[in-house]
Amino acid sequence: MGHNDHDRPDHEIEESEVAAIAVDDEVDFGEPVEPAESHRGAFGDFGGESSGLIERSFRERIVLVGVTLEGETDADTEAGLDELALLVDTAGADAVARIDQRRQRPDPATFIGKGKVEEVKYISEELDCDTVVFDNELSPAQQFNLEKILKRTALDRTAVILDIFAQNASSPEGKAQVELAQLKYRLPRLRGMGKKLSQQGGGIGTRGPGETQLEVDRRRLVRRIHKLEDQLRKVKKNRATQSKQRRGTANRSVALVGYTNAGKSTLLNCFTDAGVLVEDRLFATLDATTRQLQLPGGEKVFATDTVGFVRKLPHQLVEAFRSTLDVVIDADLLVHVVDGSGPDPDGDMAAVRDVLVEIGAGDVPELIAFNKLDQSPDVAARAARREGSIALSGHTGEGVDELLAAIGDRLRAMTVVTELFVPFDRGDVIAQVHREGQVLVESVEDDGMRFRARLEDDSASRLKDWIVGQQPASI
Repeated sequence: MGHNDHDRPDHEIEESEVAAIAVDDEVDFGEPVEPAESHRGAFGDFGGESSGLIERSFRERIVLVGVTLEGETDADTEAGLDELALLVDTAGADAVARIDQRRQRPDPATFIGKGKVEEVKYISEELDCDTVVFDNELSPAQQFNLEKILKRTALDRTAVILDIFAQNASSPEGKAQVELAQLKYRLPRLRGMGKKLSQQGGGIGTRGPGETQLEVDRRRLVRRIHKLEDQLRKVKKNRATQSKQRRGTANRSVALVGYTNAGKSTLLNCFTDAGVLVEDRLFATLDATTRQLQLPGGEKVFATDTVGFVRKLPHQLVEAFRSTLDVVIDADLLVHVVDGSGPDPDGDMAAVRDVLVEIGAGDVPELIAFNKLDQSPDVAARAARREGSIALSGHTGEGVDELLAAIGDRLRAMTVVTELFVPFDRGDVIAQVHREGQVLVESVEDDGMRFRARLEDDSASRLKDWIVGQQPASI
């Protein structure tokens, strides 16, 4: 269904002229004309039967809207809209226009104000757009008011990201996490106050107005939310048990974190031949994958690929994926993979750190790896400006050995240097020190062997009778 039933303005404009409209001005396009039918769309009262937020039976045409609020810059808004266009494309739609506005604060009713809403409606009709997507988060009331005025779907960045996650989730756990986030997003946006009351049979205790469909839907969603939360609590408990078992071994854990599409999965495949899905698109990998990795010094560590982050990552997703992200909190070292060839690596890094702080992993030691050295000469320069970082290419393997060596150095630096003295007649203990620790110095004395070695906590506990001193590690 197109716009044949929509009344057009008195003057026609070309698509190129629409893009040149001074979007910072409040434009009055007259009183809105009520169409005979609402526009096609994928969500809310303007969607069909699709359960997705973006309709994928055809390529929707999308208008993007960004607002520069007090304390923000136009450059921030443009960067947000650039990324939003990528998100929309990943979701399976086409961004055909963008509108921006400066405001001190959001309008309580429509976020952008009545005049700007009319401008958005006008442009949407001229370009035959299906959906309007805001880079800012909309309240349920704002979304409802916007859809009522625009006569088409109005979404925010959160809805688009949720839609992409729903497309890419493959494991039962990933699907449950995404569904939980979607339901929590939908719950306060349920509509239907004007729907018919459900019918009830006659008899004592059954007479009365009955329940609205809204109440039935709300109760059904709440039940499903509770069921999913219970399932994910069990998953979290199992992950905690597995994490405890791993900590009981001598193996350390390393988590690959970073902005979406920075190359984390490519790097894990380069490390371990893990066979993780690799695609040049946002959020191609949602499920955590852990593989054992042997470092150049002989140490074995657990390396985990994690879900990618993005600016303004929806709080619902952070909460839903908390059980998966616990592997980041428990890691001994984070390898922060950065797309060094991207337009704004510093902004990407800041967005990742914001999420790390939110999930409680802000204090975990970090090693910066600027990836995609094969795509831009700027990658090496950026790594050179940041002391301790590594420039590499997960695609060609250049710089990967240097990164593995740096990981080993950082992990060894975190281990306490322990001094032990073992008599000659305890050859079993001498062998144990060599087997379980990294011997830095050993010397022969009159009645035994003296060692300076790095030991894991469990090994140090087993060898406590032979420890004569410890030196704290420095990172």
